[in-house]
Amino acid sequence: MELTILERLLILKTLPKEGNIVTLRILTDLKRNLSLTEEEYKENNVRVVDDKMLWDNPEYKVEVVIGEKAFDIIAEAFTLLNQHNKLTIDDIPLYERFVEKKEDKL
Repeated sequence: MELTILERLLILKTLPKEGNIVTLRILTDLKRNLSLTEEEYKENNVRVVDDKMLWDNPEYKVEVVIGEKAFDIIAEAFTLLNQHNKLTIDDIPLYERFVEKKEDKL
């Protein structure tokens, strides 16, 4: 799935911090796949200014491997944010891609 830097960061902040051993191992791999590489940091001039992460190319996308169970974990995380009225405007596109896409499959 192609994701921008912002989308990757939003997913990373949304992922659960706790779970069972299987879920945590999947989360570990997912976090590694979503994290920026050193090359991406350099290529996009990623920096922190006043506690905000900034980069030069907001349209930069990369293909991120997200397995079926990892997809379900992300969808569940966004579902919980929605249920607790914690979604932000920035979360809407990801909510639609993960939660609504999953619902369409059912």
